[in-house]
Amino acid sequence: MNAEHYTYRVRWSPEDEAFIGTVAEMPSLSWVGDKSNDAFQGIQALVKDVLDDMLESGETPPQAIADRTYSGKFMVRVTPESHRQLAIDAAEQNVSLNRLAASRLVH
Repeated sequence: MNAEHYTYRVRWSPEDEAFIGTVAEMPSLSWVGDKSNDAFQGIQALVKDVLDDMLESGETPPQAIADRTYSGKFMVRVTPESHRQLAIDAAEQNVSLNRLAASRLVH
């Protein structure tokens, strides 16, 4: 496992008056830093340590999002009323329902 392949985010926390580094694949982990770079380096080092500990104890670390393969398909359930409104919106825009839904999900 390569800690550099994981999905990191650094954001400012007004409550903590500091930058918070997180990793999507391990949502229970975070690192606080005075500078954004400190938060990033801290969370990345923490992930590396956690990965080492997991491997040492025989646990299977989560696969990095970047290393996964995706089919491009997934199912979403909506209410019948929402389905009808989406079909109307798609027809009015002269696009398929799939194209309309995909564009709304991405934005």
